[in-house]
Amino acid sequence: MSMDSGLFRDAPGPGLVPLYEPKLMHQFDHRWATYVDGSTRDLTDAEKASPVLSIRARWWAPRQEVDARIGDRWPHDWLLCWRDITNATNERTMIATVIPRVAVSNKAPILFPDDESSATVASLCANLNSFALDYVARRKLGGTSMNYFIVKQLPVLSPDIYEAPALWEPDQALRDWIAARVLELSYTAWDLQPFARDLGYDGPPFKWDVGRRFELRCELDAAFFHLYGVTREEVAYIMSTFPIVERRETRAHDSYRSRDRILELYDAMAGGTWRSALHPPAADPLVAHEMR
Repeated sequence: MSMDSGLFRDAPGPGLVPLYEPKLMHQFDHRWATYVDGSTRDLTDAEKASPVLSIRARWWAPRQEVDARIGDRWPHDWLLCWRDITNATNERTMIATVIPRVAVSNKAPILFPDDESSATVASLCANLNSFALDYVARRKLGGTSMNYFIVKQLPVLSPDIYEAPALWEPDQALRDWIAARVLELSYTAWDLQPFARDLGYDGPPFKWDVGRRFELRCELDAAFFHLYGVTREEVAYIMSTFPIVERRETRAHDSYRSRDRILELYDAMAGGTWRSALHPPAADPLVAHEMR
């Protein structure tokens, strides 16, 4: 939708949905920032702890127009999109997330995968946000636009891979193992309830727990390094190519804790001794809010 179409409103109203801009979202986070008095600011962890809090957009569009534009290309009441504006020198380059079925700007392109099953799309979201794929994305990017041409070149894993058992947890299909983690990371507010229900979960949103989110993401990254066949030495090198992540974590924790934890998990998964440190496990109702 072009901004000169006359469809947009600068205030919410009946039948209107927010227009999502890329700066409002981040990896596994559809509530990264919000508009306040005409400018954006990042939401705090304390604010994200509220499952009823939604972002406030600058512009709003008719829901019927959104549905008409999407048409029959997508059966779900949620979308998977990514940030077009980015940079190879940013903290992270490929930034994708699940958002409600709303309007988006042309700088937040939507993905419509051929395989529309919810667990497979959740796995794709995890794949796009992995350090393994981001390492390649940073080398593909020549400017500041992660456009469709570049995204189509990225080494995204085939959906067939997710049908196999998880090598480190063979009693569970890989896509279910991944989807449980994407579900807990993404479903932190009621406006993404359709996504949760499509993944077979009918409970309230999951609590915004910074410690659990760190562990969930490290588990996913270690898993994707294995799925790509990356060696331990290569994992260590790839992690060294994200200097902003390293500096931020070293200032806050006196160590590059993402690298260190991913390597620990990588070793455990390779040795057949891996057991998730998450208690309760990923996407367990015990880590969700009370039913409203």
